[in-house]
Amino acid sequence: MENQAAPDITDPDIPNVARMYDYYLGGKDNFAADRAAAEQIMKLFPGTRDSARENRAFLSRAVRHLVDSGVRQIVDLGSGLPTQGNTHEIAHAVAPGTRVVYVDYDPVVCTHGRALLTGGDNVSIVQADVRAPEMLLAELRKHVDFDRPVAFLLLAVLHFIPDEHTGDEHTGGAGAYEIVRRLHEASAPGSHLVVSHATDTRPDTTPEALEIYNQATAALSLRTHAEITRLFDGYQLAEPGLVFPKDWRPDGPPPLDDPNPSVGYAGVGRKPGPAAA
Repeated sequence: MENQAAPDITDPDIPNVARMYDYYLGGKDNFAADRAAAEQIMKLFPGTRDSARENRAFLSRAVRHLVDSGVRQIVDLGSGLPTQGNTHEIAHAVAPGTRVVYVDYDPVVCTHGRALLTGGDNVSIVQADVRAPEMLLAELRKHVDFDRPVAFLLLAVLHFIPDEHTGDEHTGGAGAYEIVRRLHEASAPGSHLVVSHATDTRPDTTPEALEIYNQATAALSLRTHAEITRLFDGYQLAEPGLVFPKDWRPDGPPPLDDPNPSVGYAGVGRKPGPAAA
């Protein structure tokens, strides 16, 4: 059976997962098709918008943790459309010399990013596909010193990638576990992996949600807590482990009235061994 052609990620009439996420966050870089699909998802999963915001808050805390731990190279994979509280802004508020590389396969995202990023030598944006790890790593080596620790951020990315190969990994067919394995192999001791990932919280409505994303630019591959934990093979999970994003080292107590559960998990792992001095 031949592979179905990939959706056109620049077509405004096809829901785009990056633009849908922008809509969840209250952004304006989205089209009618994105908003319609996002509204359908939010009816099925009322906590989606809150979860997107929790994910951004987790990003902020995780990046601060990375920089406080001495990491000075951060690669934000599948970074999506620029919004408030971007990775480089968070990192540079603590350590201005931190090198931040944004990576996305969407040319529109990269165009937006290049128009907005004026951070100088310590910020860059690369158009590459995480599903082609060899090509991705070849491009990253132009920007990152892999002999020193690097942190890979994969926030709300891997649940759009199936477990197994769907083609040639060199041209974009690597599965989720293969991707993180290659990142682990390529990186030095002291490197980090940061992941947030959707899970199945509403089995009764999940098939409808999957169908909505099947009509968008990327289909969903929801995983259980144990399956998401497997992504951290070879890493030591930082406390408190793999938890709801809002529960990962929160800045304050959670709100008392929280009727909607998180729709995924988040964690930070460190590759064991002494980091380069």
